[in-house]
Amino acid sequence: MDTRHYTPFDELVINFDQALRTLFGRPQTTGRPNPADAEPEQELDEAERRESARLLRVDHAGEVCAQALYQGQALTARLERVRENMEQAAREENDHLDWCAQRVHELGSHTSLLNPLWYAGSFSLGALAGALGDKWSLGFVAETERQVIEHLDSHLQRLPPRDLKSRAILEQMKIDEAQHGNTAMQAGGAPLPAPVRGLMRLTSKLMTGSSYWL
Repeated sequence: MDTRHYTPFDELVINFDQALRTLFGRPQTTGRPNPADAEPEQELDEAERRESARLLRVDHAGEVCAQALYQGQALTARLERVRENMEQAAREENDHLDWCAQRVHELGSHTSLLNPLWYAGSFSLGALAGALGDKWSLGFVAETERQVIEHLDSHLQRLPPRDLKSRAILEQMKIDEAQHGNTAMQAGGAPLPAPVRGLMRLTSKLMTGSSYWL
């Protein structure tokens, strides 16, 4: 079967549609079952529900950023195999996006009001990383996933022990993020310079801190 080649206008429309799905609609997932479905719903008090919802809201915002990063990188990636890897990873990140959103709503809360801002900024960073070259784009993915795993570990420690459903979601996300990072390095990613890693960490702290409350 022939591979369709999209015009720049086609790519613009596709990315706009994906942004709307990510921020306001139902993202296109891989169809994997939600890991939380296998866990019983435990009785949480108000403080526990509030804390779980805030942590999952941060994780959802992180997945919005990841989705935007992958879409931006796929737009400017030079090698077809790199573009395909980015698009597959984006679909798997959509699973995380959907799972986190479902759980936040189950806990009686809402996703971050700042998500459109995070998406726009992350898409721009992703496109810039892709334009700099595939090895740096892939290295950016690997470093992003490494820092995401650190956040997930922190949230797993902070989750109320009885919130088994949220815990199941974050555990599966950790597995997927590690795989995405390893795949990026195996595909030719280069380690990022220390100042870039530090800037990424500072940006991440801004996003997590604000999304926790908003």
